[in-house]
Amino acid sequence: MPQLDDLVAALPPGAVVSDQAAMDGYRRDRANDPAAGVPLAVVRATCTEDVQATVRFAAAAGIPLIPRGAGSGLSGGSSAVDGAIVVSVERMRDVVVDPVVRMATVQPGALNAEVKAAAAVHGLWYPPDPSSYEFCSIGGNVATNAGGLCCVKYGVTTDYVLGMTVVLADGRAVRLGGPRLKDVAGLPLVKLFVGSEGTLGIITEVVLRLIPAQRTPTTLVASFPTLTGATQAVLDITRTMRPSMLEFMDRVAIGAVEDETRMGLDREAAALLVVQSDEPASLAAEEMAAIEACCTANAATECYVTDDPDEGEAFVAARRMAIPAVEKRGSLLLEDVGVPLPRLGDLVEGVAEIGARTGVEISVIAHAGDGNTHPLLVFDPADPASRARADVAYDEVMRLAMRLGGTITGEHGVGRLKRPWLGDYLGEDVLELNRRIKQALDPQGILNPGAVL
Repeated sequence: MPQLDDLVAALPPGAVVSDQAAMDGYRRDRANDPAAGVPLAVVRATCTEDVQATVRFAAAAGIPLIPRGAGSGLSGGSSAVDGAIVVSVERMRDVVVDPVVRMATVQPGALNAEVKAAAAVHGLWYPPDPSSYEFCSIGGNVATNAGGLCCVKYGVTTDYVLGMTVVLADGRAVRLGGPRLKDVAGLPLVKLFVGSEGTLGIITEVVLRLIPAQRTPTTLVASFPTLTGATQAVLDITRTMRPSMLEFMDRVAIGAVEDETRMGLDREAAALLVVQSDEPASLAAEEMAAIEACCTANAATECYVTDDPDEGEAFVAARRMAIPAVEKRGSLLLEDVGVPLPRLGDLVEGVAEIGARTGVEISVIAHAGDGNTHPLLVFDPADPASRARADVAYDEVMRLAMRLGGTITGEHGVGRLKRPWLGDYLGEDVLELNRRIKQALDPQGILNPGAVL
């Protein structure tokens, strides 16, 4: 394409892709946004300078830019726009660990699992661990402030981001923060860009805090005959304890995972909790005894405790596979609404009521320890009526979370799929403040248009 000649000349050979068939895999993330457009080109960047050259070209021509990592997002945050340039950072995979200061300098295309592996060589650990950690990228994690299974004790992505390099909408690259544990000079701009979903700048490098390797955890699995019992047990546990993992699966998820694993999960249980403690052995035993007592007091039909690492990991793997397992029952609309912990039971039971009333199968899995749930709405894509019912239920789940004082997204981001609800959630004044910040940093509106705001 003649209009791309200058961009092709400014980048390494093969960096610019304009063949429609080759670009098709860059149009959508895992949310499978049906409204995804057809890009003008895809740039497979290898360094900050590649991103700068692309942004300068796009800014001069007024062409939209869609930042993209591994494409594992679940909210349509990297859906292509017609005529846009998709800036893929999948080739930017460098990870450099400094064990003395316990930090890693990471390019955004590096997978979460790759950062964990590099840290482990030095006896260190990068805690944020989305269920997709094996194939999601650090850039995407930072863009959405991803959480994960260990966040109940160890926090989410923003708690580990110390600095970053960002390419702004005019092509300038700025370094924010850095390898320092304390730094309050100027406004907290690092925090501003974490969770901004590529709408304020394109992140090309991140400085991450690492911590000493986690101790081998002890695992408890508890089955409950009622949703109320399971969610009340979560409240009782978190009132006095801080386990390193506290996960929830409902009956639909249990059955779907059991179909895949045949590991003997109780299909008749209304809910299952997977709990871990990574305290030293004697303290872990004490904590697990107290957690088991909380579960038993809330009518758990079975509590199984193991300190065998392989057995414990098998239960964690079962929880991680819940989304793909449920997805085999049909196409999914994925929610990630969160509520204040005391309202967790109201949310879980409310979602069950919505599913029963609308005729939509909804499975709920959750990072229960911090109130972040993932309702999975199953529908038949070949049946318009099925999709219409799922759309109604999706809206009702979102509004239920807001009525309970919760959020429309705990960790997946707003993207494009949740944008219609953002105004109701934020309110007019806060939405306008968000737009003022966007206007200040991206006056042309070329960075990820249609996402978030």
